[in-house]
Amino acid sequence: MRILSFLYIFAFIFIYCGCTPKEQQSPPSGYGALPSQQQVEWQQMDMYAFVHFTINTFTNKEWGYGDEDPALFNPAEFNADSIVAAAKSAGLTGLILTCKHHDGFCLWPTKTTTHNISKSKWKDGKGDLVKEFSEACKRGGIRFGVYLSPWDRNNAKYGEPEYLEIYRAQMNELLTQYGPVFEIWHDGANGGDGYYGGSRKTIKIDRSTYYKWTETWGIEKQLQPQAVIMSDIGPDVRWVGTETGFSGDPCWETFTPESDKDSSEPAPGQVQYWKSLNGTRNGRYWIPAETNFSIRPGWFYHTSEDDKVKSSNELLNHYFASIGHGTTMLLNIPPTPKGLVHPTDQASLTGFGKLIKEMYAVNYADGATITASSVRSSTKDYAPENVLDNDPFTYWGTEDTVTTGELTLTLKAPSIFSVFRLRENIKLGQRIDDWAVDIWENNQWKEVGKGSAIGYCRLVRLTQPVTTQKVRVRITKSSASICLSDVALFKEPAPLAEAVGKSQKGMVDKKGWTTDVKLSAAIDNNDQTNVNLSMDEWKKISPQGLVVDMKKTVKIKAFTYLPVRDNGYVDKYNFYISQDGKRWDLQKAGEFSNIKANPISQRVDLEKPVSARYFRFEPLHVITSFNQKEAVGIAELGVIE
Repeated sequence: MRILSFLYIFAFIFIYCGCTPKEQQSPPSGYGALPSQQQVEWQQMDMYAFVHFTINTFTNKEWGYGDEDPALFNPAEFNADSIVAAAKSAGLTGLILTCKHHDGFCLWPTKTTTHNISKSKWKDGKGDLVKEFSEACKRGGIRFGVYLSPWDRNNAKYGEPEYLEIYRAQMNELLTQYGPVFEIWHDGANGGDGYYGGSRKTIKIDRSTYYKWTETWGIEKQLQPQAVIMSDIGPDVRWVGTETGFSGDPCWETFTPESDKDSSEPAPGQVQYWKSLNGTRNGRYWIPAETNFSIRPGWFYHTSEDDKVKSSNELLNHYFASIGHGTTMLLNIPPTPKGLVHPTDQASLTGFGKLIKEMYAVNYADGATITASSVRSSTKDYAPENVLDNDPFTYWGTEDTVTTGELTLTLKAPSIFSVFRLRENIKLGQRIDDWAVDIWENNQWKEVGKGSAIGYCRLVRLTQPVTTQKVRVRITKSSASICLSDVALFKEPAPLAEAVGKSQKGMVDKKGWTTDVKLSAAIDNNDQTNVNLSMDEWKKISPQGLVVDMKKTVKIKAFTYLPVRDNGYVDKYNFYISQDGKRWDLQKAGEFSNIKANPISQRVDLEKPVSARYFRFEPLHVITSFNQKEAVGIAELGVIE
């Protein structure tokens, strides 16, 4: 009787509770650092626009010194709605405006400085560009964000305690007068030479203490609690560590910032930024990466880059290398001096939007039948079918002790696809370490992709399309029970036929050019060879700079400098010309702004074309990589006529 009673009780539990003693009904606990609701909502935006537009647009610079006349700013045909429409044509979901760049010129009529748009000719000084953009975003149904450079090369109080109050007052204006903001963007460039209220000088600050970041961010959170805050170290979103438009693989959502050689505490502009590329597995904080890059080589519009606009197909490559690695994608669209998106940029954006729509038009996993090696319980909450509902927060779940497993999808019919997508429910943390995907081919499983990290989104392009009716996803290592929320299959669209050029018009042929034999790699037409000398060696070989004999007189309009990646970036220079190699005329003295973060080919236009047989490039200052000795790096020098 006792045995029968026990069986009746067991049957009652099985029938009425709907589970066996082995099943786990409660949700799994979160693993490691977890995202806030604001971070989750931000991650779902996928990709959005950066708009670099200020006084630099009219001075042809990347970084202004702070001595620019506000009257120069006059975008006669400016139309914020057209810029928002251009962003939307690419499928972008938001827009972040450079409300104040390093030059200190404010695009709104701020009460904190006279160096602002009210002193410009645009709309007779009565305009407010921030308002125009914020309202256009609202009309266009996309979200609005603000960039406010912590550095100010114009303000006389920069470097003093008073400037922090000015900076916070500017942020207060931006966060209280223009509606909801989805992201607040802080640049890591802080301190250096500038105009500073009329005095040309260099001001250095302690980046880890000067801005009192924890307190400053707290103020921003009070004013816009729904916004995420971005900087090199978060606290909500981190810079990916490069401006090339590619994130690391893997790129973990968690991160532990580490200070650089000049500080005991990490801070914006003072962190081992290259570690952001991959993040930190089991990092202390949930600080996912944002991959930012420009549709052009530079961040601001330059006529000389009209033939260097990234094509729609190139933008798709960046999409896979950013969103496909679990980051968001921040694409810069710089308006022209007229205040419009250049037609070439617009064509690339429109084409990119079409490629994305075409790729996602059909999910070949829709309607598949699916089986799992293990399920947390028989309730729908953890069913394997949840990976097919296109909801990033419903998921297939396993029991707490089960950290490996597999799903098998049988498609409705044999299908051709070339892209697969995996997602985790990030509300429960980043749990999965390693994964693999197989297809059924010739009566056996064939592995077509594997990797580490999934996070919010993992996109993988196959080298060529495959045809199959069965797909298997294997989780080969996980630090906690599996919570996989999405398996999707797509076909990458055929590349668009585009006519976006990549040439440097007017580049002078270097054939016959001569220089010191130890420096000849700088003019050999091969960017894979380079001059990379310690500063001591450079001073011995070429104390006055690199002298080039072009063997004939050339009418020089501009010169170009290609840096050596990873070390010895020349950021300040003098450029001279000569007819006889003895008497030299200084033609240009300046800086290559932002070259460390964006080490692309630099073009410098002279004030007017000059005729010369010789030119001399003199490095005045270099930026070196972490823990490397000071060095001069030159991959290529050239001139344009």
